[in-house]
Amino acid sequence: MIVNPTTQMEKIRNFCIIAHIDHGKSTLADRLLQVTNTISERDMMNQVLDDMDLERGKGITIKSHAIQINYKHSDGITYILNLIDTPGHVDFSYEVSRALAACEGALLLVDATQGIQAQTISNLYLAVENNLEIIPVINKIDMDGAMIEEVKDQIVELIGCKADEILLASGKTGIGIEAILDAIIKRIPHPKGNPLAPLQALIFDCVFNPFRGIIVYYRITNGSIKKNEKIKFVSTDTIYAADEVGVLKLSMLEQKEVQCGDVGYLITGIKIAKEVKVGDTIVNAVNPAPAIKGFEDVKPMVFAGIFPVNTDDFEELRECMDKLQLNDASLTYELETSQALGFGFRCGFLGLLHMEIIQERLEREFNQMVITTVPNVSFISYSTKGDVVPVNNPSEMPDPTQMDRIEEPFIRAQIITKPEYIGNIMTLCLGKRGILINQSYLTVTRVELVFEMPLTEIVFDFYDKLKSQTRGYASFDYHPIGYRDADIVKMDIILNGDKVDALSALIHRSRSQEFGRKLCEKLKELLPRQQFQIAIQAAIGAKVVARENISAMRKDVTAKCYGGDISRKRKLLEKQKEGKKRMRQIGNVEVPQEAFLAVLKLDD
Repeated sequence: MIVNPTTQMEKIRNFCIIAHIDHGKSTLADRLLQVTNTISERDMMNQVLDDMDLERGKGITIKSHAIQINYKHSDGITYILNLIDTPGHVDFSYEVSRALAACEGALLLVDATQGIQAQTISNLYLAVENNLEIIPVINKIDMDGAMIEEVKDQIVELIGCKADEILLASGKTGIGIEAILDAIIKRIPHPKGNPLAPLQALIFDCVFNPFRGIIVYYRITNGSIKKNEKIKFVSTDTIYAADEVGVLKLSMLEQKEVQCGDVGYLITGIKIAKEVKVGDTIVNAVNPAPAIKGFEDVKPMVFAGIFPVNTDDFEELRECMDKLQLNDASLTYELETSQALGFGFRCGFLGLLHMEIIQERLEREFNQMVITTVPNVSFISYSTKGDVVPVNNPSEMPDPTQMDRIEEPFIRAQIITKPEYIGNIMTLCLGKRGILINQSYLTVTRVELVFEMPLTEIVFDFYDKLKSQTRGYASFDYHPIGYRDADIVKMDIILNGDKVDALSALIHRSRSQEFGRKLCEKLKELLPRQQFQIAIQAAIGAKVVARENISAMRKDVTAKCYGGDISRKRKLLEKQKEGKKRMRQIGNVEVPQEAFLAVLKLDD
């Protein structure tokens, strides 16, 4: 039985929901808000915490959200429950780690029709590393294909709990929601911290508001934060006044003070993106405490160029990127120029889904039409003089004659799946230059495969292929293990004798011919025909490895000649031939946006 709380902090529970994508996190959050009357029936809608159109359209959570629930328990005490919703896709594991750092407990949500899947295990390991209390919940128990007993066995094997500790629920119909709320209060410990100590608060998110500036979301570890007091951001060493503080209901609720252990928001009127760093610590400017340790900086895995379709829109795009970075701390970018596309940005993303989301958000939220170049990873090249040059972009690739060697990043990949899919995964990973390190059976129905693989091979479509080869049942997790020597070459695409630098790619020599051939074929489909022949070539240095021709549109110049001498027709054809030759010399080949996107989907 729970001990009656004596202080305000003992009434607080900070928790999050972790699960694989599409296992019902957002729906369960909706029911929790509905049952506790946090949201009125009039305001209720699906995915209430997902406030982006993009999240509703794709049915996924992209940004973490926080909301405070007041719940009157059967013991007559009103508890404060701070729910932080988390994304499920592997690309957003950084968002998950921030949410977990601000919690004491987590609901481990598993779909009754699909069982433990993909990121369930990865996110669970993150939660265990953060010493969170895990409450297992089986969701969608009302569905026809629910395998409740089988899924129970999987959870017991995975986390070593007792079968009667697993809760059964349905986010859609509201079954078991009261039991979940009861378990949150009884099983999840209240926050630990000293309300009288100097202020220490962890920033786990921030959003940009065009009227108020940057709104910072934080969890207080020690002390408290009062309105108008001077606060300091440790990593940027900047001091501000707390213009407004409060807690996060469905909308922001202003208060005079936010207490120790609680989750709240802070408005200081900051307008510059770089002055707020997610994972930073807020301290009192007069009596500063040390920073909270153990929070990692974001590590971009995939790099690509983003350019405005109209070069005059560059300054506007720069402002949009600044604002977008505030709402997405895992996006990094720097200035880049391209001969074909003009001024733009070289951006770092967590993965391909993340890259697609950023591009769609630029179009939807900021009305920016952009072109994205071929994605690649970061290489390290060593010159013959011993200089070390990082290569994030094909244009930065040094001359092969001055280069001693080049190294590419390798990862250690851990894949957990069912035994019947081992053959498919082996074929996929070995085809991506993977090296099998270990294979072990965790249980009769679950096997773990460990590979060492080049990161460049998994940035394109590895997750999609892994999911289709294993029918969605594969947990994929990886971490970098350093750089290794590789035979990486720069492949240029040449249209009509001119290099298109935006289509250049860094690729392993063994894959270059196949890649070049596929790319040339795709461009042949997508480029509009001209009145002259267009040669599409893929070249490594001076050696052409693939070629396709787009034939000229034929205009019948002899149509007006009827009868008469053949020399008249010949004269017209010779004149046309000279015109086509001149046109080829001065004509520009317009590359449509689809051509740049086609590179990502060569295997479709």
